Amino acid sequence: MIERIRRFGLGILGAVAILGAATQAQAQNAALGERFEVSGIKAVRPTLVNTIAALQQGDAAKAKAAFEAYDSAWNGIEVYINVRSRDLYQTLELNYQKKIEDALNKSSPDTKALLPEAQAMLAKYDEAIDLVAKARPLNPLFDDIARLRIVRAHLREVTPALKAGDLAKARKSFDEFDNTWDSIEDLIKARSSDAYVAIEKGMVQIEQALMPQMPDVAQVTALVNDVTAQYNAVLAEITRDARSRNWAAAQAFAGRG
Repeated sequence: MIERIRRFGLGILGAVAILGAATQAQAQNAALGERFEVSGIKAVRPTLVNTIAALQQGDAAKAKAAFEAYDSAWNGIEVYINVRSRDLYQTLELNYQKKIEDALNKSSPDTKALLPEAQAMLAKYDEAIDLVAKARPLNPLFDDIARLRIVRAHLREVTPALKAGDLAKARKSFDEFDNTWDSIEDLIKARSSDAYVAIEKGMVQIEQALMPQMPDVAQVTALVNDVTAQYNAVLAEITRDARSRNWAAAQAFAGRG
């Protein structure tokens, strides 16, 4: 059973630690004094390393699981790369990621053929890390966007897992979303109290809908879609503000000659 403590106006003591190896890496990098953008992007790197290790072992299933973890983690921080370098973003997502995903989804993936592709992708990802580490900080709103996307990534995993019949993963993903929600709920609430209340209510309903041994997939999917829509509306508003301020700052910088 998914256990949680919901609050409507009640204080919660302490912060909930974000789960997963990628987040552990992020915490280690942050401890070194790196800004969130740098630590966040570095935190995704181990998922690619794990993918390569699995391909070297000839373990396609393990490689697919590792690359799915990359995809989920990448969704959280890709906004940084997209803003910094559109070309680098497209190379990572539309070239390497799509090619590797398509190959791993085949009935019998060729791990030997995929290995150099994954290694090249890691090299390109390291270019992204270097680019970000050397660049000036972006508007702080981009950090808010990344935090929101990192937490949302867990929610995005629920419906696909349910449709694949993997109830354990669906419940685990929602549990992780629930646990990390507290770290960003104030960002949502500051933008829209209505969205905040709707998301809180929807999370309670999702938890209850996931409790049966055989959840109603259509019901859970509808509830997840409703929560996601509320969440995305706030995220879109913050993204518009961030991009607008980033453009204005770039124009002002260019104007100084």
